[in-house]
Amino acid sequence: MEIANSAIILIAAFGGLILLFIFLYFVPVNLWITAIFANVKVGIGELIGMRIRKVPPSVIVNSLITATKAGLALTTNELETHYLAGGNVPNVIRALISADKANITLSFKQATAIDLAGRDVFEAVQISVNPKVINTPNVAAVAADGIQLIAKARVTVRANIAQLVGGSGEDTILARVGEGIVTSIGSAATHKSVLENPDKISKLVLQRGLDAGTAFEILSIDIADIDVGTNIGAKLQIDQASADLKVAEAKAEERRAMAVALEQEMKARNVEMRAKVVEAEAEVPKALAEAFRSGNLGVMDYYKMENIKSDTDMRDAIAKPDEGKGSDKSKGDKK
Repeated sequence: MEIANSAIILIAAFGGLILLFIFLYFVPVNLWITAIFANVKVGIGELIGMRIRKVPPSVIVNSLITATKAGLALTTNELETHYLAGGNVPNVIRALISADKANITLSFKQATAIDLAGRDVFEAVQISVNPKVINTPNVAAVAADGIQLIAKARVTVRANIAQLVGGSGEDTILARVGEGIVTSIGSAATHKSVLENPDKISKLVLQRGLDAGTAFEILSIDIADIDVGTNIGAKLQIDQASADLKVAEAKAEERRAMAVALEQEMKARNVEMRAKVVEAEAEVPKALAEAFRSGNLGVMDYYKMENIKSDTDMRDAIAKPDEGKGSDKSKGDKK
């Protein structure tokens, strides 16, 4: 009997411990006591409801205590709603406290909307208090005289709380500033004028209102460095001259090919005409034979004709004596 009584007592004690842990889990008495001493009104029923709704009571109660001590009037329902929507409750509370201390107008609704939009609302408030410097990458632009300039700028921005929801980010600021630098350098008459007065670029870029529709307000744009690049104008002229030269060479080659083709055509015609001459000369003996047979040409007439040809050849030789001497001299030189 004593052993049975001991077992029952142990089982009862063990069950009591389990019930105590379950009770303490669903009824966080320590948080309730902490809230009472912090003058925050949170009922036991609300804490139990948070457990049932799977909302960490510690996050809600501690955030509410922090907000109350900072002078912010918030309720547990507002904090629970934001937590269930997927928001970061402690970060929102810190942002509201920082904005209140810095005299920046930021309501709880705005803060929760910014947080749910995926932006760090506490960081945005910090950037509003302490402006942020964004360094642009190297921006290459060409002045009107063809000289390339490589500029690097520092953009000082401040968060625009009203535009954080729906406003574009840093990438848009960098893209617009780069575009403004390219436009400013491109409109300069010479690269020397840009090097002498780099502040002109800052003034022209600021006048364009590049922060419109963004989550930031541009405070200043400072040109950190300008380097002289290559002579793009001269390079383009060299490329154009090289292209013109190739075109001229192609046209010249075309004309040469046409001339060669014409020469070959004339040579072919010359050979053709010589063939016709040879063909005509071959008809001469036939004509003479026919003249002999028909009696139109006698033997004496033939001799006279041959004598005339011989006299003609002799006269040609007498009329052109240099050709013969030249040929003899060339023969002597060869010897």
